[in-house]
Formats: sequence, structure tokens, C-alpha cells
Amino acid sequence: MTVLRLPLILLLAGVFSLAGCSVHQPVSLYQLDSGSPAQPAQSAGMAVLLGPVSIADYLQRETLLQRQPDGSLQASIDGRWAGSLSSDINQLLLRQVAGHLDSQRVVLAPATLGFTPDVQVLLSITRLDSGESQPAILDAQWRLIDRRGQVRDNRIVHLQEQHASGTAAQVQAQGILLQRLAEQLSAALKPLANQPPVVDVPHKPAPKPVAPAGPEKPKMPMASPIRTDMEVFRF
Repeated sequence: MTVLRLPLILLLAGVFSLAGCSVHQPVSLYQLDSGSPAQPAQSAGMAVLLGPVSIADYLQRETLLQRQPDGSLQASIDGRWAGSLSSDINQLLLRQVAGHLDSQRVVLAPATLGFTPDVQVLLSITRLDSGESQPAILDAQWRLIDRRGQVRDNRIVHLQEQHASGTAAQVQAQGILLQRLAEQLSAALKPLANQPPVVDVPHKPAPKPVAPAGPEKPKMPMASPIRTDMEVFRF
């Protein structure tokens, strides 16, 4: 009797395990929408070094977070990011800025050897999230450094986008916010396209140090002949 029950128990266990698997829905993977940026045509356009781009610590994870009405964040149960969110943000901004500037010379930091940018963009993204009942919000700050190392623009940006309910709509709204950020950033970059070249000023040789004057040596009196009234006779 025991021998007959064992196959039946194994069969029932297999049925229950299959039923359990059918209950759990697969988790959806999401990527940011880069939109339809124009393909840059100028190979000698404005040279821009995009980055470093710093992302808030709470965004550096695969979990897709949901903003709650009380301001807290909870992990989504039906979706996560397909790969690195930081990498998606970098690529979206790169394509958008290159398209707006019509330049093939927009690169991500760190730059390759020999690349001399007209402008470097230092960008910090401190918030990018949304919720079922909360709009998508992007908080960022950029600084633009010209080829002389001077800060030409410093701006704090706050953007907001409403969306329909659902995780897919939220991710789409976050992508739209990044596209708007790239548009504003490109508008700030364009006036810096025609900078005068940096001219190396020749350095004048440093003057030779003058030795300190020592104490004056006393002058010896010149010897003068002495005349007398004596006569010298020779024989």
C-alpha cells in the first residue's frame, strides 16, 4: 500500500507546483524612452563633453520605485529596470543633445585622448521618480565650463509631468522629463559654440636676481711723486 501511494504523492506535488507557478505573473522590464532625436549631420560641430553625470543614490538599482502620497518610496511589485538606469539616462541625454546641436562631437565623460571640448557639462540628477497617483518629477542641476575653465552657466531645474495610471505610463513620463531637460540644456549650450580660440601668451623670461650690494671697500689713495729741492750729483 505504501508503494502505491508514493507515485500519487509525487504527482500531486507536481500539479500543485505548476499551479503555483501560474499564479505568479512575470515581472515586466522597462527602459526609458529616448524619443525621436534628430540624427546629427555635422562631423565638425560643437564639441561637448557630457559629464560626469551623477545620479542620486536611490536611483542606482534595478528596482523601479513608486512614490507614495506621503512622500515615501516603495519597490514596484510588477516592474523593474532592464539594466542600468544610469546608463539609460546617459545615452538618452547624449542622443538628445547631439540631435539638438546637430553635432557628432558630443561625447560622454571620460573623454578620449586628444578630444578638446568647447564646453563641459557637469550634471547632477537628484530626483527622478513617480507614483500611481503622483506625477513624474525631475530635479537636476548643471554647470557649463568653457574651454578656459570658467563657469559660463549654472542652473537648477525642476520639471514635472502628469501621466495616466500604470507603470508603463510612469516610465514614459520620466523619459519625457529627460527629453525636456536635454532640450533646455542644448539651448544653454548653443551660445557657447563660437568661442574665440585660446591663445597661448608667451611667457617673459624672469629677470635675473640682482646680487645684494656689499659694503663699500675703502679706496686706496693714489701715490703721487714727491718733489724736493735736493739735487743729485753723479760722477
